[in-house]
Amino acid sequence: MTNHYRAAALATSDSLVTVTPERAGWTYSGLEVFDLAAGPAARVLDGVEGVLVPLSARDLRVAVDGVVHTLRGREGVFQAVTDWMYLPLGSTVEVTGADGEVALCTARASERFPVHVTRAEDVPVEVRGAGRASRQVTNIATPDSFAGADRINVCEVITPGGNVSSWPPHRHDGIGDCQATNEEIYYFRMGRLDEPHGHPHGQGLFRVYTVDGSSDETVTVRDGDVHLVPAGYHGPSTAQPEYPMYFLNVLAGPGAERTMSFCDDPDHHWIREAWADQGQDPRLPMTSASGRVSR
Repeated sequence: MTNHYRAAALATSDSLVTVTPERAGWTYSGLEVFDLAAGPAARVLDGVEGVLVPLSARDLRVAVDGVVHTLRGREGVFQAVTDWMYLPLGSTVEVTGADGEVALCTARASERFPVHVTRAEDVPVEVRGAGRASRQVTNIATPDSFAGADRINVCEVITPGGNVSSWPPHRHDGIGDCQATNEEIYYFRMGRLDEPHGHPHGQGLFRVYTVDGSSDETVTVRDGDVHLVPAGYHGPSTAQPEYPMYFLNVLAGPGAERTMSFCDDPDHHWIREAWADQGQDPRLPMTSASGRVSR
């Protein structure tokens, strides 16, 4: 059975996307996406911690256990780096705003950490890879960028049109000699040229294949799609020319410490050395805290 879900396939009565560990058939990682035009988004984080990421919503009020916080948000995922919020295990949360989308990333947790707001200016942005494998990685709640969480890891990746990311192919499934274990969610938004958010005509490609070769799937990705990666190598994520690709990654696993470690496909690990002779794509980074980067 495929782990790729078209936009709206995971919708519920009050969400655009709902992925729970039970629905995914795993243990830790979850994701919900809400459209605030339909009204406030309210959840009790029963057994989970959360990271709230504005996607295309601005001027948000977030009540956590009755205490109100504000997030500036952004017009779209291709427009700017956003501020975000860590939500504690067991907290009661309500998000209000005029309209736009927000993502609630979750992970099964056992230790409670305090609520925390990170402003956009403090979110680390890096350009990884080289040549046509250049991409922007926005480190929201990763072990190196944010220590105040139990299991959850969250980052964003923007791949300019014509480039690839998730390259070389890698895995973190705990199988064989790969000790890193994380369940990973990919939530895609496909842009068009310089538009600020996803576009219904946008498309790309995404490949996942297992170590033993029993499964090898390349799917067409459209705006709003979700792919669940419980095991296997994944990559490349390919952005078609004129259609930049964004994905939100949510990762969590059973390790005693949070990790973003991975194991390259050994057949393709040499590619990292080849990057030394290539420059990075001058279109990157595409976004910053102050908006779209002009060049």
